[in-house]
Order: sequence, then C-alpha cells, then structure tokens
Amino acid sequence: MHSYDEATARLAEAIFAHTRTRLSMDPPPLDMPRSPEFLARAAGQTITPAGIGGEEALRRFTDVLAPASISVDHQRYLAYIPGAPTKAATLFDLVVGTSSPEGSSWTLSSGVVYAENQALRWLADLAGLPPQAGGVFVQGGTLGNLSALVAARHGARARRGGPEPERWKIAATAEAHASIATAGNVMDVDIVDVEADAAGRLSGAALRRVLDRAGDGVFAVVASAGTTNLGIVDRLDEAADVCGERGLWLHVDGAYGGAALAAPTARAQFAGIERADSFIVDPHKWLFAPYDCCALLYREPEIARAAHTQHAGYLDPIRTGEWNPSDYAINLTRRARGMPFWFSLAMHGTDAYVAAVERTLAVARFAAEEIRERRPELELLREPDLSVVAFRRLGWSAGDYATWSARLLERDIAFVTPSLHDGEAMTRFAVVNPRTTEADIVRILDTMG
Repeated sequence: MHSYDEATARLAEAIFAHTRTRLSMDPPPLDMPRSPEFLARAAGQTITPAGIGGEEALRRFTDVLAPASISVDHQRYLAYIPGAPTKAATLFDLVVGTSSPEGSSWTLSSGVVYAENQALRWLADLAGLPPQAGGVFVQGGTLGNLSALVAARHGARARRGGPEPERWKIAATAEAHASIATAGNVMDVDIVDVEADAAGRLSGAALRRVLDRAGDGVFAVVASAGTTNLGIVDRLDEAADVCGERGLWLHVDGAYGGAALAAPTARAQFAGIERADSFIVDPHKWLFAPYDCCALLYREPEIARAAHTQHAGYLDPIRTGEWNPSDYAINLTRRARGMPFWFSLAMHGTDAYVAAVERTLAVARFAAEEIRERRPELELLREPDLSVVAFRRLGWSAGDYATWSARLLERDIAFVTPSLHDGEAMTRFAVVNPRTTEADIVRILDTMG
C-alpha cells in the first residue's frame, strides 16, 4: 500500500486530471443531496476485503458521490455561510495532504508554524491586537469558541484564587452562534441571556443590567462580529467598556463576519474589537480558504497556554520554549490547516483580499437596494451590516419558501434556503464569493415574482 508503483502513478495522473477539471469549472455544478437508497444503488458497497481499486473508487466518487454533495463554492450558493476558496489555496491543500506535516509543535514542524503564525499576525493586525497576540488554526468556530472560553475560565479561576462560585456563567445574546450554548454544555456552565437592543445587538446598557442580576460567577462575555442568521455586529466598544469595568473576559465570535475587518468600508463597525481578550474568524468562510480552518487569537496567549498545554513524559521533547500550536486550543495532534490560507495570502497579497471582501460587500448592498427599491413583493428585514441580506416574500408561508428553495436547486439555478427570524419564515443571501454578481442576485429574485 505504501509503495509508489505503476498503479499509483496511474492513479496520481487520474487524480490530477480530476483536480484540474474541477478547478477549471466556471461555475461548478451545484449538484444536490441524494437519498441513502439512491446512493446504495449507484455507489454500492465500496469497502470490501479485496478493495475495489483506486481508479474505480475515484470513478464512483466522481460519478456518484461528488454530485450528491452541493458545491459550496458555486457563485449562487448563498445559503448558510458558504465558502469560496481561491484556486491557489485549494491546490496547496494538495501539498499539505501530500506532505502531511504534523502541525502541533515547533519541534515537528517549525517551518509550518512559522508560516501559519505570519497569517495569524495579519489577522491580529486587522483586529488591532497587540504585538504579543497569537494563537492557532483549529477545525472550526465551534472548537475555536470552546477553546477560548476554556482559557477564559482558567484565567478567571487564577485571578479568583479562592472558592469556586456556585455556577460559572457566560453572558451572550440569543443571536450568538449555537456553538456558545454547546460550549456551555460541554463546560457545564450557564449561559446568561443578554436582551438585544432594537437593532438586534448586544449593548453596554443591557449587559450591565444582566450582570447586576446574574451575581457571582460570570467570567466571560461573548459578543458577535457578524451573526450567522442576520449578519449583526454587536456594539463591541460598549461590551469592551463593561468587561473592562468588571474584569471580565471579552470573547468576540467573528467566525463569519470577522473577515470584513479587511474592508475599509466596514472596519468602523468593529470598533472595540482591539480590546478583545480572544477572537475567532473562519478563513474557510469569507477569507477564501478550503475547509476546515478557523483562526483563534488571544490578546495574552500565556493564559491560553496555561489552560491548554498537555503534560506527559512523552511530550517533554517538544517543550523547547518555542511556539507550539497545540498549547492554545483543545487539540494535540493537529493538521496544518492554516497553510492553504497562508499560501494564498503569500501568493496574491493582502490587497487582493481587501478587494475581494469589498466586492462581496458591494454585491450585498446591491441586493438590499434591489429588494428595497425595486421589488414591492419583497420586504427587506434590516439593512445589512455586512454581507448577509435577510428578506421576506410577502404572503409566503414556510412551505412556499421550501418549495421555492427546492425548485431553485433542481433547476441548477441557486442554493438558497429558508430561515426563521422572530418566529417568522424568511430567506437570506450570504454573499462571501467574489464571483457572485449583481446579475446572479437579479436572476434569483426574479424567481420570487
């Protein structure tokens, strides 16, 4: 299995040909999910005692399995939060897979860690974090949020230096990502709900009221820099003021929206993020990296290192005093998932990233204007903070949205899904692909007439 023989050489050429074909598709097919019964018939049993051979496995993937997986990089995939990796990032992911660097420590992968840290530094500079800030690339926002909050509680325990509170608590609004509630469950801490203001944002006044009622045990506040459903940016400066007054850890979840820090037209909305104690942003969402890649940054990495460093005799050789990514999150063995992002940044330069993010924001503003000014059958729910545009088709039920969404996908037009806001059905565009055009927006809206 481990030798490079003639069969392996043929398979390599077949895989390279598949990769070239997929990269050159403009746009790629949207494709669609299939039933278990369909896949059982079309793909059959793929894991067998004797194996089916590499070329046959690739054929079944190409002909059956891949078309049963929706292409998130399609320019009219506007559901959830899509991805739009650059060709360079995608190609370099092959290099990472081929060389398989073990990215947990400086000793094992100093070159990889050096490169990843440069990419992290660019993100830290966008947020205005101090020179000592640093962190790690982890799997996704859920793991990033959890790791940051574990570090926050560790720091609170160290400062407290006495008996534990009856319950540890995190303060956040109902608009915070579902992973915050998951982190609370995993950590066995309570989530204290902060009522959002009329614009859906966490505000300093509401946060103070909640903290006054919550009593002992609150150790962190989670603010959102671009919520998933509506793209809302909380009042980060007000949250930072309150956290500073009360000695609380401020964690900013920018998994989706943090990419807009690169855009001069959006940067003012993030005032206060420079005072965050921790911050996440997912390059696999709006910074054009392939899945999976979340950047987790700390203002004071030493607190995180104290919380997360694993201790064992067999780990002593990597404790050289250099930067070990495994010390900053809930991970030990770690894929070098920041490297495709680094490569694309190094190849294209940060100016290209600024232009690409600005382009998506311009298309989102066009979509909002089109809905507000030229589509009387539609209702814009709010002016977009970033690139999520939420709206309703007047008179439609939840079933109408579901039927429309399925028809769009069946006709290979777009992937746009229903959602809920305040208990009412609606839909939304999440524009993170610079190849999405104004014409794409018009084409989709025309189907709602």
